[in-house]
Amino acid sequence: MIRSIAIDDEPFALKQMVDYIDKTPFLELSGQFESALQAISFLQKNEVDLMFVDINMPDLSGMDFVKSLNNPPKVIFTTAYSEYALEGFRVNAIDYLLKPIDYPLFLKAAGKARYRIRPNESEGTEVHGDGKFLFIKSEYKILRINLSEIKYIEGMREYVRIHLQTEKPIMTLMSMKKMEGYLPEEQFMRVHRSFIVSLDKITIIERNRIVFDEKVYIPVSEQYKPKFQKYLDDNFLV
Repeated sequence: MIRSIAIDDEPFALKQMVDYIDKTPFLELSGQFESALQAISFLQKNEVDLMFVDINMPDLSGMDFVKSLNNPPKVIFTTAYSEYALEGFRVNAIDYLLKPIDYPLFLKAAGKARYRIRPNESEGTEVHGDGKFLFIKSEYKILRINLSEIKYIEGMREYVRIHLQTEKPIMTLMSMKKMEGYLPEEQFMRVHRSFIVSLDKITIIERNRIVFDEKVYIPVSEQYKPKFQKYLDDNFLV
């Protein structure tokens, strides 16, 4: 695990970074701070691998904070102002995220940091199963996932997030194409570049979208629409 801290004087932005760190499998949240001065005190007593640092903060800017450290952890800068990008890379920042920051961009930057901090750590994911379940080897754990528990799978660049019926989503390093190859075609169908759905879990289709609940609307893209429509036609009762 990569020990990480987030520093931002804006409460909402800080909460977002903390939430992103919490749901990224290879990151561990070690601390969160509303000022660089608070973080300095923490760093004097604790080992940290990676910092997510806002540049524009009162008293001590994120840039000056990093420059003040003798042996700083790896850093990813966050800011609402693009003009600081060049200066960020001059202090050997791994990446520079421009607010508002969406999770896929955060994950891509975190992946760069992982490669720099743990270059010899295996990034591959192995999948084994018998048609009823999958064993997914990811990070330091082997997780068994029953296919009957999967609602849908979401692609996020180099990662996939497996959304389950009763458990929290599981995210692992794998392409959507590779994941699709492990799933039985009679049970799962890819309906979008970023989504594979469990056919048994579909209960409502509305305006060319699969509705799982009031918050999840999965679009059916034109590329996958003919195959999905055939599935509907084959199972439609007149």
